[in-house]
Amino acid sequence: MSKSLWRTLLCGACFALSPLAAEAQEAVPAEVIHWWTSGGEAAAVKVIADRFDAAGGKWVDNAVAGTDNARAAAVNRIVGGNPPAASQFNTGRQFDDLVGQGLLADLSGVAVAEGWAKIIPGPIAAAATRNGKFFAVPINIHGQNWLFYNKDVFAKAGIQDVPTSFDALFAALDKLKAAGVVPIAWGGQAWQEEIVFEAVLLGQGGKDLFLKVFRDHDLEAVHSPRFREAVEVFARMKAYVDPGSPGRAWNDATAMVIAGHAGLQIMGDWAKGEFNAAGMAPGGPKVGCSLMPGKPGYLMGGDVFVFPKLGPGATPTAAQALLAKTMLDPVTQLEFNKRKGSIPVRIDVDTSSMDPCAQVGIAMVRDPANQVPSNYFLLTADTLGAVQDAVTEFWNTPGADAKSFVETFAGVIRSAH
Repeated sequence: MSKSLWRTLLCGACFALSPLAAEAQEAVPAEVIHWWTSGGEAAAVKVIADRFDAAGGKWVDNAVAGTDNARAAAVNRIVGGNPPAASQFNTGRQFDDLVGQGLLADLSGVAVAEGWAKIIPGPIAAAATRNGKFFAVPINIHGQNWLFYNKDVFAKAGIQDVPTSFDALFAALDKLKAAGVVPIAWGGQAWQEEIVFEAVLLGQGGKDLFLKVFRDHDLEAVHSPRFREAVEVFARMKAYVDPGSPGRAWNDATAMVIAGHAGLQIMGDWAKGEFNAAGMAPGGPKVGCSLMPGKPGYLMGGDVFVFPKLGPGATPTAAQALLAKTMLDPVTQLEFNKRKGSIPVRIDVDTSSMDPCAQVGIAMVRDPANQVPSNYFLLTADTLGAVQDAVTEFWNTPGADAKSFVETFAGVIRSAH
């Protein structure tokens, strides 16, 4: 275990537990592994770091580029007996194995004292708990089925109305193509292609079909006409992306919309951080935002931090407890999520100062009927990986047909656990 982490452990007894009050005699380091390296992400995580430092802690930043790389680095450190104080994961089941191996601190004491169960939406709280105990701190709610578009590019292409149906969307894509711009700024990575597929499935098939497929593993739903229609809608988008899309990072795709080289991007609302950093706030005069066409629903994703055990006990150290409280402090929640593009995970935060896109998301999430948990909530890491593989193979294989994809996808769902 590193020297800084030993200090975190040994100084726990003398560290003040009062949230956001700098009462400690000496700032106690807390190393945090995360993957927030883009401009907008870096601005967001700095809010947490600054708030933690002001509260009496000492944020030790360990940013690792790439979601998979950061998660692998964290798991290797934790399993190898040299854990950081906190590590980022996506909201959902990615940290199941760490809980099962008894490697994570039980945050229930902090959660009860702070009343987390009363201020966090049910699906998010459920994704952060195992057997009724909090093993993660959820810090945001990301909407994953957003469509961001460059208003000037739309106007020059003669697109006057935001598409509210898939027929209208493809008509707009045709106009963008005719205007000589890339219609869809496509991020060509497996996880990006899969969340676009999720967004299309939700919009085309609705919440009921989405949950039957991913939560209930209902093979009849997978073989239904509505699922097949969603696959065909997804496949039609291939004609509207540029040859340079394979391997493209999401923020590079966002930059295409910012520069006016592309008309729109289908992405989670973390893209707002990049637009904000470029001075083109979504919902303003330059960039518009809309949920994907079709049936209503807010496809919820997000981020959590887990706190590995730093000693023989199951409870977090004082520094870890302070960091957990800082992350869910109302001021931190508001300022962090403004920069990150997400909405606060606390439903009691005053969000009146947030942007118009955020207001849409907040209104959606307040109605449980609109809350749709993403695949990260519903599938094990292995099954999610298999789903991503199936989607990206279908997307990137010339001539791949919907019927074959349905059969491949059914095999993945049949094996889900």
